[in-house]
Amino acid sequence: MALWIDLTQQAELFIVLAGVLGLLAGSFINVVAYRLPIMLERRWANEAREVLGLPLQAHERLNLAWPGSHCPRCGKAIRAWHNIPLLSYLLLGGRCAGCEARISVRYPLVELGGAVLAVLVAWQVGVGGPGLALMGLGWVLLALSVIDIDRQLLPDVLVLPTLWLGLLLNAYGVRVPLFDAVLGAAVGYLSLWSVFWLFKLVTGKDGMGHGDFKLLALLGAWGGWQILPLTLLLASLLGAGAGLWLLVRRGAKLGSAMAFGPCLAIAGWIVLLWDDEIRTSYLHMITL
Repeated sequence: MALWIDLTQQAELFIVLAGVLGLLAGSFINVVAYRLPIMLERRWANEAREVLGLPLQAHERLNLAWPGSHCPRCGKAIRAWHNIPLLSYLLLGGRCAGCEARISVRYPLVELGGAVLAVLVAWQVGVGGPGLALMGLGWVLLALSVIDIDRQLLPDVLVLPTLWLGLLLNAYGVRVPLFDAVLGAAVGYLSLWSVFWLFKLVTGKDGMGHGDFKLLALLGAWGGWQILPLTLLLASLLGAGAGLWLLVRRGAKLGSAMAFGPCLAIAGWIVLLWDDEIRTSYLHMITL
C-alpha cells in the first residue's frame, strides 16, 4: 500500500517503472508473436487430420515457456544476461553471442514499442486500474500487429478474451458505460462485416479477413461506439499510406494482400488515449 501511495505522488517514478515493465512485456510479445502462430497451426493441422481420420502428427514440445530462448541458427541457449530487453541487443552489437549471426532488429523494436506504449499510458492516464488495463490492451494490440504483419492472422485466442475483458471492465464504467461498450462491440463487428460482404458481392473477392471485424469489435468494447468513426478514418489513412509505401518501396502489386490489423490497432489505441484532444483540435481548426 505504501508503494502505491508513493507512486501516486511521484508521477516520474511511475513512468519509469512503466517503461521497465513495458520492456519486459515487449520481450514476451516477441515470444508470443513467433511461437503462438506455430502452436495454432500445429493444432489446426491435427484437428483437420482427426476429422479426416488420419494419424496425428507428432511435434517437439513447444509452448510460450518451453523451450527456453535460443539462437535459431546455432541453437545455443541464450543466457539470462544476454536476454535483457533492449540493453543486451545494444551490448552484443545486434549479434548472437555464440555464432555472431545477426539478430533481427525487430526484436529490440518490439521491446521498445512495449515500453513506449506503457510510458504514454502512464503519462496520459496515470496510476490506477484504468492505466494498467490500457497498458495491457496496448501490449495485446502490439502482439496482434506483429503477428498480422508476419502471418496475416489475428488469433481469436488473443482477440476474444481481450474483447470480453473490455466489456467486463466497462460493466463497472472503467472507460465508458456498459451500453456504449456493448453497442461499440456490435457496431464495430457489423460495420466491417457489411463492408466485407458488399465488396465480395461487387467483386467476388474477399476484401479483408474476419479477424479485422473482431479487432474493431474489441476496440468498440473498450472505447464505446463513439470511437469507431474516428478509428476507421485514421485506420483508413494509415492503410492507404502503408499500401502506397509497399507499392513504391517494396514493389508490391495492386491488389496484393496487406495486413490491416496493425492500422486498426494503432488507430484505435490513439483514439482511446487522445479522443478528446483530437476532437478539440479538429473543432478548433474548423472554427478558425
